[in-house]
Amino acid sequence: MLHNTFVHIPGIGETTERRLWQAGVETWDDFREPYPQFLSAQKVQLIRTHLGRSLAQAGEQAPYEFYRQLPTAQRWRIFPHFRHAVAYLDIETTGLSFIDHCITTVSLYDGKEVFTYVQGENLADFAEDIRQYQLLVTYNGKAFDVPMLERYFGFKLTQPHIDLRPLLQKLGFTGGLKGCERQLGLDRGHLAGVDGYFAVLLWREYRRTGARRVLETLLAYNVEDAVNLESLLVQAYNLKLQGTPFAESHRLPLPLLPEKVFFPDLELIDRLRGRLRGC
Repeated sequence: MLHNTFVHIPGIGETTERRLWQAGVETWDDFREPYPQFLSAQKVQLIRTHLGRSLAQAGEQAPYEFYRQLPTAQRWRIFPHFRHAVAYLDIETTGLSFIDHCITTVSLYDGKEVFTYVQGENLADFAEDIRQYQLLVTYNGKAFDVPMLERYFGFKLTQPHIDLRPLLQKLGFTGGLKGCERQLGLDRGHLAGVDGYFAVLLWREYRRTGARRVLETLLAYNVEDAVNLESLLVQAYNLKLQGTPFAESHRLPLPLLPEKVFFPDLELIDRLRGRLRGC
């Protein structure tokens, strides 16, 4: 979709972009003589100049300039072009608020491999690992995950960032990450019903007992949060395409899930649920 995009050019809005598509100018390479008659000579020169820069930027495989130039509501368009350099991120913490709580685990999925980071073990490694990725994808990460990570590590995550919460909200999907997953057909299996507060309890239980099965249950949940972001973004991308001439040609298949690394302890989950119910 990036090479079909013209709204990143100053002065070109969605109406002009749609008129370009309707005139047969569907890609940057299509913008050549004879130019559409509805464009002034000044506008033609403006588009030509910016498309030259765009081609160079796309060749450099650096998403920042496109992210900066695109309207906020259209930044989803950069996803496929930079999919090879995406980090799907999710964190768990000692509490559900931003203030006075610490990161317990981080899960990072790059579309191929899952990486996990644990407080007291290898959490510091995240600071170096995240630098190799050019695009971040989260759910509500602009408000929570990224500020928490920046505060903990003491540096800014400057990569372009697609936050799925507002993107999915505009498509009519609400109810938090788990609600969006259910509406879009994702099934968490044995982890259904486990939420952020439950993750807090799992960490407390792990700190109390030191039992590895408790930590692995927490990581199984955390990893599920990160891995499912890819499926959600692919579905959101396909739905956004429906408003363009490229709904079929650019449609992305649902991604294959990676092999599971961690498995939840179902007996532990039932026991903690019983404790929550006062049983």
